[in-house]
Formats: sequence, structure tokens, C-alpha cells
Amino acid sequence: MNYDLAFWWALGSLGIIIVYTILVFRSVDPLIATAIGVGLGFIFNKSNPIEMGKSIESSLSSFLALVGFIIMLGRGLGEVLSETKVSHTLVHKIVYGIGINTQFRVKVGTIVSSMVIVAVLGTLAGGIAIIAPILRPIASDVKLSRPTLAVLMQASGEEALILGPFTPPMVAILGVTGLAYLHLILFVAIPISLVTMITTWVTANRLQKTYKDELFNYKSNAQQFLPTLRQSITTVFFLLGFLACIVYGLMTHAKTSYVIFVMLFLAIATGLIGGMSLKKIFELIISGMQKNFHLFIIFILLDPFLNLVQSAGGFKALMQLFIPLEAFGGKPMLNILTGLTGAFGMPAASAAVIKMLYTTFSPSALVMQLPMTTFAFSILLATRITNFAYPGANMFAAMGFAESSNLKAMVINGLTVTAVQVLFLIFYSLAFS
Repeated sequence: MNYDLAFWWALGSLGIIIVYTILVFRSVDPLIATAIGVGLGFIFNKSNPIEMGKSIESSLSSFLALVGFIIMLGRGLGEVLSETKVSHTLVHKIVYGIGINTQFRVKVGTIVSSMVIVAVLGTLAGGIAIIAPILRPIASDVKLSRPTLAVLMQASGEEALILGPFTPPMVAILGVTGLAYLHLILFVAIPISLVTMITTWVTANRLQKTYKDELFNYKSNAQQFLPTLRQSITTVFFLLGFLACIVYGLMTHAKTSYVIFVMLFLAIATGLIGGMSLKKIFELIISGMQKNFHLFIIFILLDPFLNLVQSAGGFKALMQLFIPLEAFGGKPMLNILTGLTGAFGMPAASAAVIKMLYTTFSPSALVMQLPMTTFAFSILLATRITNFAYPGANMFAAMGFAESSNLKAMVINGLTVTAVQVLFLIFYSLAFS
């Protein structure tokens, strides 16, 4: 194999991703880090101003732009569900349906409600923000500690993001792999979620014993949410509409763009049933979208970011390096390398990481004939490992809403889950590659 100067120059363009990673790890704003990456990409490709403009123009119609727009719409839908109290009603029905008279039941209620709400809203912080005020008084009643509640909310929220049909990671993985939703759920998302939740359950029980004195203490001030008849009817309508959209999408093999209709339809229909005017509904949608607009811009920039590295020959050169791995570790090694690179080397939004990993490793995966399901597993698991391995936004959000300041407890659970997930990645790669 010829490793000439052109090869090393092309491989050097991958340094753009390394610079991007370093900037993000040093807490540089992701938007600024991405913009710097795009700028370096233009330099590597010796792009002129006209080519720069065309690159940004084409990114507006890219898959990443579509995902970014869907994420904004999801935040808008979340605003409508919060205003109509649909989200609150769902949590109330789940928690009180399970029962709240023991720590075991409260922990189960926390997991189920977190998963349902985060899967529906597509945002961990937004979902936990809704359920936390309901769960805290209940946790206080059964003396469930703050750190325990925090780790349960984070873990269940993280896994909900790969279970919901319209969440950003799921939309992204469906888009790049072309696999069916039910197939991904059965063979990828559910195994990852089960391993994560079983590990967290064991760790949470230990943390409960260790930090049993870090309790909530505001039972007398707690105001219990009780849904009205209209809120209950609106919630039932939303659930039926949500289910109908999923069934129709599966029957028609709908593509990613179908999610745009789903978000708008559910937001408008739920808002109308909940008694809001169209003006109010669209105000809430726009208000929610504005909160995620910075993510949309990041996704717009990520497309030229990746395309510029590709046009500079970075991914092609990397593929040349990876092909000899087949002689040493073969397909399992490639799959493990994919997962570890995404988990520890690409700290970005999950949908962006999925796209970057697919772009980087899919040429090698195709050459080695790695099964797409196995490849999708390593990519999706990588996005979960990152959020447990490093104290990040989701971890701090769970801590904050659980009114806990115990970062050590979060890190203990995070590192435990990370270790188990890495072992699972190795096992799955060896068994199914």
C-alpha cells in the first residue's frame, strides 16, 4: 500500500476532527468549535469564497439540517404538551398507577415515567424538568435519597432517547442505516437499554444505602398535581394520535421527513383539543423552536464540516489504514473501534456523532461486510457511553432537578455503566460481527 505525501496530507485533514474534539473538551461553545472546524476544512480544500457559499447552501438541504429542524419541532411540541398539561398528566397516571407506598415502586415509577416523557418529548432535560416536581415529594414520602433519584432519572432518560421513534438519535440512526424502526428497537435499542438500566438499578440501590441521609424535606409544601377532566381527555387524544402516527409510519415505511408532519400534527391537534387557539399553539411551537435554534445552526455547519474532511480525502485515507485490521481483529475489531471512537473521541450532539461515525467508518464496514445491525449497535451505544463517561449537560440536569449536589454519586454510576457498556460492546461485536 502506497503511503505517499498525498496520503499523509489527506489523513492529516482528520486533524480537523481532533481539533474540534479538543475545543469541545475545553468547554468551547460547540457552535464556535464547529465553525472553526468548517474554517479549517475550507483551508485544507483551498476553497474560494464562491465554493464556501455553495457548501453552506447545500447543507441547508442536507440530512443533518433535516434532523436539526426536527429537533427544533420536537421542542415546540414539548412546549404545547407542557402548556396543555399532557406531560404532567402522563407522569401522574404512571406514578400513581404503579403506587407510591414503597421505595421499590417509586423507583419503578421514576424509571417508567422518565422513559415515557423523554421518549415522547425527545429531550432529557425537558422531560425531567416536567416529571421532577411530581417525583420529588413522592421520593420524600418513602425516604428515597436525592442522589438515587438523580441517577435513576438520568439513566432512564438517556435510554429513552434511543427508544422513542421520533427522538433525535433514533431519527438519525434510522436515516443513515436505512434499517426499520422495529428491527432497531428489538436488536439494538432494547439490549442497550436493558444492560444500562440493570446496571443502574444495582448501583442505585448501593447509592441509596451510602447516601441514605441525603433526603428531601419539603412534604408539607408539596402541591400534588391533579389532572382535570379536559387534561385527561387531551392526554388520551395525544396518546391515540401518537400511536396512530407510529402505526401509519410503520405501515407505509415512512422516511425521516414524515417526522415533520408528526410533530406539527400532534402539536396543533393536541393544542386545539386542550382548548388553545391556533395563534397560541404556533406561539408555543415557535417559542420552543427558538430554544433549540443554536442546535439547528450547529447541524447546518456539521454537514460542510464532514463533507470538507471527506473531500480532502481524510475518511478515504483512514479506510486504507483500517482495512489491514481485518488480518488482526477483523470485523469485531472494526466494530469495537467504531464504538470506542464515538464514545470517547466525538463529544457532540448524539445525532451529529451518529452521522460522523457513519461517514467515517461505513466505507470500511462495507469493505469488510460488517452486518448493518451490528454496525448500528456500536454507533448507537457510543452515544450512550459518552453521556455516562463524562459529567455533561444531561448528568448535571438530572442532579439539578433532583436537588442533589452529589456529583460523586453521579460519577460512580456513570463510570460503572460505562465499564459495563464497553464490555457489552466487545461481547456484542465478537458475537454478531
